[in-house]
Amino acid sequence: MKRKVVLTCAVTGDGPIHPRYPNYPVTPRQIAEACLEAAAAGASVVHIHGRNPETGVGDRSPAVFREIVARVREENPDVLVNLTTGMGATFVPDPADEAIAHPTTDVGTAAERVAHVVELKPQICTLDTTTMNLEGGIAGAPDCIFMNTPGKLRDMAELIRKAGVKPEIEAFNPGDILLARNLMEKGHIDEPPLFQICLGVKWSAPADARTLLYMKELLPPGAIWSAFGISRWQMEIVALSTILGGHCRVGLEDNIYLERGVFATNGQLVERAGRIIRDLGCEVATPGEAREILAVG
Repeated sequence: MKRKVVLTCAVTGDGPIHPRYPNYPVTPRQIAEACLEAAAAGASVVHIHGRNPETGVGDRSPAVFREIVARVREENPDVLVNLTTGMGATFVPDPADEAIAHPTTDVGTAAERVAHVVELKPQICTLDTTTMNLEGGIAGAPDCIFMNTPGKLRDMAELIRKAGVKPEIEAFNPGDILLARNLMEKGHIDEPPLFQICLGVKWSAPADARTLLYMKELLPPGAIWSAFGISRWQMEIVALSTILGGHCRVGLEDNIYLERGVFATNGQLVERAGRIIRDLGCEVATPGEAREILAVG
């Protein structure tokens, strides 16, 4: 029997939008349609961020997620829903005095960051066990820190666990896995854990085979794991993860190109990843099969 690979599509993210990309999903309707497109192309899971429908800027308000999820569930109740909790973790030091928060800082409480998860109860939500530097420079934005302290992660993990949602632990660096293992040892994350190894983000772990192998070896016994690479490494990591026994993620959040100068859609990225998975002797898991593999309802 061929191994089943869970294929996640991260349809939009909350980062800046390429000014020349046509019809990037922004409104709840557009983001929901992107999820349905990805599911129709074969994605087992759709990973969702919210955006302000007027400005396109990332929006973590429960109302935005509520509309997106309702639209997806109405049209396709089978595809697994994975909601981000990463928004509300951006500390922006004032360039003139880094001891002071710049007005663009967005740091929420644990309850605020998981409010939409507690309300909507998706099968999966992310838990980013990382703190890392992010460069500014876009529209004059200053440098910032994606900040997730151990105490905040503990509180978020407990709220997620009590909501009956499975956390997808996003690890951008090796130490993120060690921090997650500590949360597990203290009883804040149930077994079997689900990890997403995130590669190629600037100033974090590079997207190459050596790094993926090393981070995979740090995972606790019995862990379920997936990996993705951003930009030009997206399909390479699909292949490497499949070969190494993991699952995969693609989508416009991580990469907007089919090839240099050619914009992609979520559906096209899912279809290409599916071909790679099948060419390597595996099959893309159906949503029902993904539920069993990931141990979710």
